[in-house]
Amino acid sequence: MFSWLKKNKVTPPPEDGAPEVLGLRLGGAIELDDLKFRLMEPVLTIEQASRTQIIKAVGEVKLDAHTRLLRFYTDDDGYFQVLQSGTSDADVSEVKLFYFYESKPVDTDAAWNDWINNKIVQPHWELDGMTYEKVWDNTQPVAMTEKTWAEDGSTSTTDQFIMVYEREAGEDIFESLLVSGEEIISGGRAEHAVVLSTGIQLSPTDFTVAG
Repeated sequence: MFSWLKKNKVTPPPEDGAPEVLGLRLGGAIELDDLKFRLMEPVLTIEQASRTQIIKAVGEVKLDAHTRLLRFYTDDDGYFQVLQSGTSDADVSEVKLFYFYESKPVDTDAAWNDWINNKIVQPHWELDGMTYEKVWDNTQPVAMTEKTWAEDGSTSTTDQFIMVYEREAGEDIFESLLVSGEEIISGGRAEHAVVLSTGIQLSPTDFTVAG
């Protein structure tokens, strides 16, 4: 769906720098289609998305030898998530825009284990009076590791245990809910949080790479 943006441009694997795809890059800018979002926002959990956003960090999750998720974190408390199966822009199959809804610190090992074993994966999830249905068939969270590049050149690694839910928000509008248990090692000890994010799929006409 996105191959026409930069047809067959090869995206080399990162060495010391953050990954790039579809023109999205660390420090770059993205513009959202104003009319599209004014029409959609009344039925979404997302509110008042900034029409121009600056990419402040980039994350990469390697799902397998050929497939990866790229996340372009912006100054508007959200991120653009790109699913890519290959090395070129023509291999991009999906772009979603997520916004962080809530982050809950998890202070004890017992509480963390309870989230991982019993709470992250549910038949459905209630949020703001709306019901999101479970998307995948798994009974345990999907584990993945994200490497993140920040503006100052530093990198970090986060282990994530996720489940995706979805609801029909309007005609041809589906809103995703990503529930993620996150573990990062800081100062030799593990820090845990559960992060809720809601997002929507974007078409190539919904956004423009501005720089």
